[in-house]
Amino acid sequence: MKLERVLRNVVIRGAIEGRLLDLEISGLEYDSRRVQPGQLFFAFAGAKVDGRAFAAQSIENGAAAIVSELAPPEQGGLDARWIQVEHGRRALATAARNFHGAPDERIGITGITGTNGKTTTSYLLDSIMRAAGFVTGIVGTIEYHLAGRVLKAANTTPESLDLFRLFDELAGEGESLGRQSTMTMEVSSHALALGRAHGIRFHTAVFTNLTRDHLDFHTTMEDYFAAKRRLFAPEAGEPPDFAVLNFDDPWSAKIRPPESATVLWYGIGDGAEYQACDIEINFEGLRFRLRAHGEDVEVRSPLVGRHNVYNILAAICAGLSYSIEMKHVVDGIAACHAVPGRFERIDQGQPFMVVVDYAHTDDALKNLIAVARNLRPRKVITLFGCGGDRDRAKRPLMGMAAGSASDFVVLTSDNPRSEDPLAIINDALVGLRRFDTPHIIELDREKAIRKAIEQAEPGDVVLIAGKGHEPYQTLRERTIDFDDREVARAVLRGFGYRK
Repeated sequence: MKLERVLRNVVIRGAIEGRLLDLEISGLEYDSRRVQPGQLFFAFAGAKVDGRAFAAQSIENGAAAIVSELAPPEQGGLDARWIQVEHGRRALATAARNFHGAPDERIGITGITGTNGKTTTSYLLDSIMRAAGFVTGIVGTIEYHLAGRVLKAANTTPESLDLFRLFDELAGEGESLGRQSTMTMEVSSHALALGRAHGIRFHTAVFTNLTRDHLDFHTTMEDYFAAKRRLFAPEAGEPPDFAVLNFDDPWSAKIRPPESATVLWYGIGDGAEYQACDIEINFEGLRFRLRAHGEDVEVRSPLVGRHNVYNILAAICAGLSYSIEMKHVVDGIAACHAVPGRFERIDQGQPFMVVVDYAHTDDALKNLIAVARNLRPRKVITLFGCGGDRDRAKRPLMGMAAGSASDFVVLTSDNPRSEDPLAIINDALVGLRRFDTPHIIELDREKAIRKAIEQAEPGDVVLIAGKGHEPYQTLRERTIDFDDREVARAVLRGFGYRK
């Protein structure tokens, strides 16, 4: 594809030499180590590394030209191959969409944003889509799925180039089978703020909720919300055809989707267009009546917890936005048995419940403990920690969430990153010690899990919160292999439990 066509609608500073525009571009790349001959290299201005430092290497590797929002280095002789743009990541998104032939118009894309529930909602919606016969894909926190294949997830929302590559591949899979393809995406606030989702044509946009998180990046809740709202009111491209909003979350009223979008309101409270009534929750899962437009439908799910009622409602509305029959919607919900690291039960035949969950905010921790409480256990034992190099202000709030609702708390290390784990724990203790809840401190997470399980007696629930599906722990010096689920299983086996 000619460079001129690749850069269509990209906002460029200054003029480009005519000979450059006529270059044949073989592909796009933003990692100089992966550049192949004839590709267009995008040099980003990073917080820690200036992409221009790798421009010369990309040319040595055969790059046809370099695109950056920064001016070329004074030395290096790169001016003749340098294309300066207004915004680097937006330029990459536009160019990627051009190069891959606008695949977002060949598949249906659902974007899910919000603080909590994105992953579970995406798995539920994917199950609905598969029940209805679609070829499906998922992009999210845990892993990427593409027409039955599982790929490793680099980011919750990857760079736009990687997204458009996935869209193009998924579209091709569907076309080869003569079936429609749909992609379900978790769209993080970081991705929206940085432009990774720039210009994507979303069929449906879903909002789950908004609670305190990522304020190390966004600074204020208003800035955090403004990033989320971009999914519904994008700065470029067309807005989504459908907006699925949580009627019970006060932030939803501030989203104000464009008049062209059809809005579907879901919730538990009176007034929701799609309302869950007569909710029943037990160890086996949940059921409720879905009341919508004068009709009632019974919905059953093996997932547990009141928060999952909201996730199920969001997925139902998103599925209905594709005109899927209610039978397929209900079947898809029932078929989604578990989401990795989301209230994931570790069962070795022990007489108490052990649960691993990703809850890493105070609101998510409250919800997690509330789910356990609704199961009417003898007591709730909560293990948690707080991540390093993240919003410090939420640490005492997490301590309060654990201390206010648990019978016993084990405070440990999460992913301390570059911070001192003990300093992180001291921040959380400020909130935890506002309550008289018995607790212990154990810096070593493996030992902490053992101590939490040692406290359990028949009929108890042990909650291991914070890391969920993550198979690693990030320390100051290195990242080590560490999976809460595998550690919990090993501890239980050590205590003699064998399923």
